[in-house]
Amino acid sequence: MTSFGQSKTGTGKTASYSLPMIEKIDVTNKKVQAIVLCPTRELALQVADEVRKFLKYQEGIKTLAIYGGQSIETQIKMLKRGVQIVIGTPGRILDHMRRKTLKLDKVNMCVLDEADEMLNMGFEEDIEAILKEVPTKRQTVLFSATMNGKILGITKKYLVNPRKVKIPAEELTVNEIEQISISMKEAMKKETLMRLVEVYRPKKAIVFCNTKKRVDDLIEVLKQNNYKAEALHGDIKQSTRERIMKRMRNGEFQILVATDVVARGIDIQDVELVLNYDVPQEEEYYVHRIGRTGRNGKGGKAFTFVVGKEKSKLQSIKKYTKAKIKEGTIPTIAQMNQIRNAKAIEKIQKVIDKKEFANQEILSTLLQKNELEEIAKALITIQYGKPKTEKQNEITTKNGEMVKLFFNLGKKDNMKVKDFVGSIAANCGIQGERIGKINILDKFSFVEVPSEYVEDVLQGMKKKQVKGRDCNVEIAGK
Repeated sequence: MTSFGQSKTGTGKTASYSLPMIEKIDVTNKKVQAIVLCPTRELALQVADEVRKFLKYQEGIKTLAIYGGQSIETQIKMLKRGVQIVIGTPGRILDHMRRKTLKLDKVNMCVLDEADEMLNMGFEEDIEAILKEVPTKRQTVLFSATMNGKILGITKKYLVNPRKVKIPAEELTVNEIEQISISMKEAMKKETLMRLVEVYRPKKAIVFCNTKKRVDDLIEVLKQNNYKAEALHGDIKQSTRERIMKRMRNGEFQILVATDVVARGIDIQDVELVLNYDVPQEEEYYVHRIGRTGRNGKGGKAFTFVVGKEKSKLQSIKKYTKAKIKEGTIPTIAQMNQIRNAKAIEKIQKVIDKKEFANQEILSTLLQKNELEEIAKALITIQYGKPKTEKQNEITTKNGEMVKLFFNLGKKDNMKVKDFVGSIAANCGIQGERIGKINILDKFSFVEVPSEYVEDVLQGMKKKQVKGRDCNVEIAGK
């Protein structure tokens, strides 16, 4: 019997082929009876871990993951001891076959997991070479997220009257995942990332980038801002990858920054937040990325940063996934301050509730010269710092009300409305339509913005230039 399934990660396909595979194993025979081909070492390890869980109460069945990056001598030793299930990448499996350290003459079940990705990575010849050595009397199961010409060619050549199981397109994305896109300028990506992490405070988050260089650059920025983060991409040694994955599962760091090369092999529970720092280059990559959260029926959030012409890519993703991707906005500094205040209040209240107070002598000494309220204010200032701008404290407006800002640039500097709008949008993450009236005078200008964006403009335009001129921004006096 042969079959192929069109499905995404997280749909339980590993269990769908592993459990029947285990049932078919002859415990008395120590030779390889089943093989699973995977596109990456990460996925091979993930599948091997899942199979071992299913074997917890089944004695006498041994499984082994074989892949590049691990000592082939160690793998040879394990194979000699007797293994019934082999899970690995096509290249390394073929290496063992050529060395005659892996024989497939007793295989009765063969699984091609994520076949489309294996073909995309150039494993077509390796897969065909492996399947030629497997007995024709066997069960073959193929899984793929897409059904293109190459996949159909493989199915016609090696599957006999296969049964097709397909998950409908509308089920490609997990319902529990809230999907949000944010349009922005490239310059606002790093700031937006840190604001979202601050807002949602996830215990575990994964950030996806399109290139290894982007991953490495972003890791440096996150660490400079005191975030606990680690990188995962193709240039990192396998032993290091495994150590990083283990540390994240144990909650030893908060943010994993990765490329699509390892996206499918990341199996970490309780990931609350996925951030597509770059719009994925392929629609199916989007499905695999966001599938890292919302697993096992749990909720999750997935944000996608969209810059300029990438909006067309986002439309393609929407069409492919049939998903509802809401339009979001960058959290404002006002919102950030509210969140920081809430965190400070929560932390202080816990100390009060538990009565975990410091040395009373310090308080007694301070009370000789100061009021209790002043002491509390001073301690909070030392611990959490002053507000970002003193002037913001003078504003008594509601969110959405417009505040007039003074810019030191005007007609003499050849300023136009589009110059102010473009610069504010690029440096402050404010959409152009949110900016209010702009009055350009001879030596200076006035720009109105919603009150919740005042801090963003004051901070974002600090030490910036507009059309090559140094820019100074203040809240306009009455």
